[in-house]
Amino acid sequence: MTRQLGPEAPRPTRPTGPLSLTAVLALLALLPALSALFVLSAPGARAADGDPAVSLSKKEAGKGGEITVSGSGWRPDALLMLLICGQSTPERGVIGGTNSCANADGRAVTTDRKGAFSKKLPVTEPPKPCPCVVHVATVTGEQALADAVFAVAGHPTADLPRQGGDGKLAVLATTRLEGDSSLLTWFGAPPARRLVLTVGNLGSDPVEDPVFEIGTAHGVYAPQWEERQWRGTVAPGGKARIELPVELSAGAHGDYQVSLRYGDKVLAEQPWGVGRPWGVTLFWVLLCLVVPAAVFRIGMAVVDKVRPRPAGAHRLRRPTATPAVIAKTKTNTNTKTNTNTKTNTNTDTNATTAVLPWFTPDSAPSENRPRPTTKGQA
Repeated sequence: MTRQLGPEAPRPTRPTGPLSLTAVLALLALLPALSALFVLSAPGARAADGDPAVSLSKKEAGKGGEITVSGSGWRPDALLMLLICGQSTPERGVIGGTNSCANADGRAVTTDRKGAFSKKLPVTEPPKPCPCVVHVATVTGEQALADAVFAVAGHPTADLPRQGGDGKLAVLATTRLEGDSSLLTWFGAPPARRLVLTVGNLGSDPVEDPVFEIGTAHGVYAPQWEERQWRGTVAPGGKARIELPVELSAGAHGDYQVSLRYGDKVLAEQPWGVGRPWGVTLFWVLLCLVVPAAVFRIGMAVVDKVRPRPAGAHRLRRPTATPAVIAKTKTNTNTKTNTNTKTNTNTDTNATTAVLPWFTPDSAPSENRPRPTTKGQA
């Protein structure tokens, strides 16, 4: 009797047990890497994305003391300026610009690769009364600043000037650059001009001693800003003619852009074409011609001095008369006209003899004198 094959019964599956020890260790090893990846991908993880911050070791100190200024969040390898300024608050900034700061006792510091710094700053009294701040600002590149509240012990304190929120300046006429270049500019001196403009106060409050910023840009570079304060008051609804000096670096030439800024608003821009200092080019051309020529002349003189002389060259030189012979010659010249010719002839013979001391008349060579014979010759 044969056995018929029917449908095969399903095989029982292997039950799932706990994870092995190797898998657990591998998972634990990957956890730190996954957490670091999550932190780096999270927004705001980099400190460089934050605003620049400044902290002080002391909030108050007297004149002659010292504080430590620390900062973070700045641009890496940036040059910063540290100043103690009066009549300032972090909310309103430094009123009056750097004229309110103790510029002579400021310090400079360069941030590290992480944008942090730490620098000691001496405590001095600013020219303006407190409230005071420690003002930190970039010197070059993109502008950034931060202020920290600081009190100078023993320094006078006064209320901040009333903020004229309604005082607004606007340019009423086209700006222009006045002035000419001098002869020194042709030889590389710094070009200088005066930026002349007419501004009007469109607000209801007067504007006293406004502080402008003048920026000069060359090519694709960002403008370098410098503060210029104008002494005077612009009444509400009034206007004033303002002249501000503009100066470039020595040897500057090409197309420049001069900008005027008041507060956060750029009031005017003026192009400035500066000619090339051809005097400097002429100087270098002459230097390249004169120096090689002088070196050549000196070299030829040295060669002529040290070169060897040909044999017998000393015999071709004319003998130099001695002082005694020169005196005798002058004496013979001043004699009277009736002097005997024979006496003059004898004097000339003596002079010739003195001039040629290496032989006597008896030893002088002569064509008629017989040649000496040697032994064995007839």
